[in-house]
Amino acid sequence: MSTVITGASGHLGRLVVDQLLAAGKPPAQLVATGRNTGSLTDLAQNGVTVRRADFADPSSLENAFAGADTLLLVSTTTIGERFGSARNAIDAAIRAGVSRIVYTSLVNASTAQTTLADEHRRTEDYLRASGAAFVILRNGWYLENYTDQLQMITQYRALLGSAQDGRVSAAARADYAAAAAAVLTDGGHLGATYELGGTPFTLTELAATISDVLGTHISYQDMPVADYTSTLTAAGLPAEMAAAVADADAGLARGELFTASDDLVKLIGRPATTAYEAFQRAAANQQS
Repeated sequence: MSTVITGASGHLGRLVVDQLLAAGKPPAQLVATGRNTGSLTDLAQNGVTVRRADFADPSSLENAFAGADTLLLVSTTTIGERFGSARNAIDAAIRAGVSRIVYTSLVNASTAQTTLADEHRRTEDYLRASGAAFVILRNGWYLENYTDQLQMITQYRALLGSAQDGRVSAAARADYAAAAAAVLTDGGHLGATYELGGTPFTLTELAATISDVLGTHISYQDMPVADYTSTLTAAGLPAEMAAAVADADAGLARGELFTASDDLVKLIGRPATTAYEAFQRAAANQQS
């Protein structure tokens, strides 16, 4: 029986496929799916089955999931459509006879007040009510959410946000992918909900870390949510995305992106990537 990974054409899904292959999972037992399969041709050439899966097209999902034992349902990124997309995928997986669904959710999804958490909470509730065997991986914030800003941070010598003194338990995408790969290769997690996150920090502490890496002073500039939203929009972020990012920072300020859980370390068997390590890597890549 095969394992299907959705969103394999995206960052997290592809990392999971790569880690499963690196761990010795036979390519013939993996199905990599995406809306655009053109970026998955190298996987097909290496023996991985590649199938189109468009969450807006339920018929494509049932075909993509056919014959699968386990499904990794990687949450989509389209704001306002995540729950509907996940519901379509869960329904299709059940019709296809998938016996286990592993869903990538958001840390503290059951209690957080952000718009993003609401969509994940609804999906978790739907999955639990579906009767399918499940595992829920509540991923914390990505360190890449910050390292991707390095060029702008360097240009303005400032990290912007609306997080106040809230702490975020961020880790690298590769860490969360490793956790998913661990669960997918072990049947002992059914019914579990894992809160996943790395070593916590405030954005003031993160600015100090970036300063150490770059050898130049970077300050953290906190601003009201409305002002941060406007700043992001002016920087070219679509209005809906800008509002969601600022809303997430408001949640960070309330402690909604913090977890004291060591679930991530237990699943991956090593410490999670630190902010210092992530920015060292990002700075080296920027210079190369």
